[in-house]
Amino acid sequence: MTTFERVKKLADGQKISLKELALKLDMGENAIYSWKTKTPGADKIKIVADYFDVSTDYLLGREEKEEEGFVTFFRANTSDLSEEKKQLLEEELMAFMEARRKFLDGKGK
Repeated sequence: MTTFERVKKLADGQKISLKELALKLDMGENAIYSWKTKTPGADKIKIVADYFDVSTDYLLGREEKEEEGFVTFFRANTSDLSEEKKQLLEEELMAFMEARRKFLDGKGK
């Protein structure tokens, strides 16, 4: 899957068009569509990765999972917690990420 295809999949998952995404991220309205034939710059990849809370490696096809930063942290640092506490922590982190995403969406308007 190409970088363009991965970004399209993420945008579709959030029901946002690529044009809307590009404008929200202060890019030209066709900037992301140009990724079908051109390699995007590292700065643009980072902006999109931050928006979707995925790694730049995921967007570049270097890893397959859409791992979110906090979920990776959660998985790496909870070996001493019970399953119940791990679940609670994951739910709290997911709620935080959703609130963060909504906050960032509001700033882009």
